Amino acid sequence: MAKTADAHRQGRRAAQGGSASRAATPLVAEGRGTAEPGSDVPSAATTEPRWLTDDELAAWLANSAIMISLPAALDARMQRESQLTFFEYMVLSVLSEESDRTMQMSRLAERTSASLSRLSHVVGRLENRGLLTRSRIPGPGRRTNTTLTDAGYDVVVTAAPGHVAAVREYLIDELEPRDLKALQRIGTAVENAITRGRPGQALAAGESPAATAP
Repeated sequence: MAKTADAHRQGRRAAQGGSASRAATPLVAEGRGTAEPGSDVPSAATTEPRWLTDDELAAWLANSAIMISLPAALDARMQRESQLTFFEYMVLSVLSEESDRTMQMSRLAERTSASLSRLSHVVGRLENRGLLTRSRIPGPGRRTNTTLTDAGYDVVVTAAPGHVAAVREYLIDELEPRDLKALQRIGTAVENAITRGRPGQALAAGESPAATAP
């Protein structure tokens, strides 16, 4: 990771006129940074990355643990203790919170921050284990409901204490109250940014536009 950080800094500093070799920026060094008039090729100025500052880079690398190490740790622990992946647990848990234990697939994908294609694959696997059932919603379009079975409810109830213990051990109990508020704000902002970048997600699993209707 340190080597990656050093390479990042070297590239950024070279682009900003730092001590790295001019060979690191050949378009500028060789005088090819400006496109010919009428050309569709952008200039070097318009394609130059917005390099991270040292503080931004440190924050990004620190959060890699949350994005990579934490899901992997939860996955390993839950599979060992409950024979569920972290994402499978999330699917079952979200359904268990509904009064009828049922939710439309497109809505379930939103609640679990997943694509419909990924969700469909996991739901199929859980259905084969008897933990979920799927049913077509009457009316126009291809709309599907997913329902948690009694067996699925028992599994998620049994797994919940271990999941909460892991979340506390790996994250919550290591933070101050002010950190929790900041983490919630950051998570919401990141999710909003990602959501803006994935239009038409509901079509990924073959549902028609009507499938996104309530």
